[in-house]
Amino acid sequence: MLNLYLVKDLGRLTGLSVDTLKYYLKIGLISEVGRSPETNFRYFDDSTVERLNKIIGLRKQKYPILKIKEVLNIKSGADELL
Repeated sequence: MLNLYLVKDLGRLTGLSVDTLKYYLKIGLISEVGRSPETNFRYFDDSTVERLNKIIGLRKQKYPILKIKEVLNIKSGADELL
């Protein structure tokens, strides 16, 4: 079964603030999987939660945001670092 989350749900699951999540959206670190046509709310899935957990791990290792974006775009490189 596919789990869908709102931004506030991602915050609750990962411990990140809504502002941080919106910043990650703005710079392209994460992306929505869909939007509600009625409310225009963004929806995310379990892959976004996994990606955020990788981002959190890399941030704890003191990687700068731009390097994290670069690493996550090269999937095998991200797996080696975590």
